[in-house]
Amino acid sequence: MNMKPINENYSVTPMRTEVFRQLERAILSGDLSPGTSLTEVKLCGEMGVSRTPVREALMQLELEGLVKTTHNKGAVVVGISERDVDDIYTIRVRIEGLAARRAAENITMGELEELQEIVELQEFYVGRGDNLQVWNLDNRFHELVYEGCRSRPLKQILSLFHNYIQKAREATVRQGRAAASTQEHREIVNAIARHDPDEAERLMAVHVQNARNSFFELID
Repeated sequence: MNMKPINENYSVTPMRTEVFRQLERAILSGDLSPGTSLTEVKLCGEMGVSRTPVREALMQLELEGLVKTTHNKGAVVVGISERDVDDIYTIRVRIEGLAARRAAENITMGELEELQEIVELQEFYVGRGDNLQVWNLDNRFHELVYEGCRSRPLKQILSLFHNYIQKAREATVRQGRAAASTQEHREIVNAIARHDPDEAERLMAVHVQNARNSFFELID
């Protein structure tokens, strides 16, 4: 896969961040598969940046476990394994319910209205069989729950995990779980709107567990 050039003159974020985000996105989406070699010289040429931001981005990717650096090959993509996906879903079952509980207690009216609009749009696209749009809205749904919980550490952890398993989430939604997932979202939103933290927590945990089960049924 060829990386996209980065225009340093128009970027509002540091170059190392731009490089890191593009490489991370390519790894998590599967565009850069495990075992792919990432050389500084090639990446600099493709992205049109100097070696410093590329080197810093690769160091950050190694800290996050997405690449491994060796003396002979440079950086090699590790990616996310099935075991990683299972572990992340297990953690999400435990703590994403907590985020829904906190959201039921702390969400603003504006956030709640947006959540309800998202579910309505998902229901519309489910009716049209447009699972890609359902999946795109799924991202915003969970982001809003994380924002509504009013816990910065919880939001940061869950946002990271949610991003890391994007390929698994996309597969389950686009391969038949769109309608079920949307119905679960509807029930979660209703519990949050009633300010029922116990039910919001329970329903979110069930939702994440169902997504996990669906993914592993898909790959068996």
